[in-house]
Amino acid sequence: MFLAADLKEGMVIRIEGQIYRVLEAESKAGAAKLGGVIKTKLSNVRTGHIWEPHFRPQERLEEVQLERRILEFVFGAGDACTFMSPQTFEQWEVPRGVLGPAEKFLQPGMHLPVEFFAGEPLRVAFPEVAEVRVAETAPPAHAQQETAWKEAKLENGLSVQVPMFIGRGEVVRVEVRTGHYSERVRVERKRGA
Repeated sequence: MFLAADLKEGMVIRIEGQIYRVLEAESKAGAAKLGGVIKTKLSNVRTGHIWEPHFRPQERLEEVQLERRILEFVFGAGDACTFMSPQTFEQWEVPRGVLGPAEKFLQPGMHLPVEFFAGEPLRVAFPEVAEVRVAETAPPAHAQQETAWKEAKLENGLSVQVPMFIGRGEVVRVEVRTGHYSERVRVERKRGA
């Protein structure tokens, strides 16, 4: 147990049997006899539902410790994606709802941290940026301004806006959370090739 005044972004807490991840926690001072308040934004780790409760700074909350394991993505089928421990070969199904839109960036063989509570996978920690190859786009135009954009379809099926100089077959970095283009991946060529 800890005080609500100590809430920080990223913590995981249990309230009335539900597990929440703290997305935001802000302390607001009270006026006169009114005490302060801790404004929070919480995400239910099972449902993804956002809740914005307020707590008194002295209120006691229960912090939950999650177990983190590095697992390998094997395949997706139906409403779940299967991950496997590279050491024990034990497999877990993670519901697609837990993965959210980042699921499009999964590739077989990818190793990712998965957080568990009481044996149940609650969250897959994706990197902030993923590298994906462009499957389809208009031919590159190098004379265009760098502020001009065009649509590109990536190998994972996601459509993003990319600069005009990006061509088919190039690898680009995309922000996993937003799905926005970040930069082109420079491929170094081997000498003598």
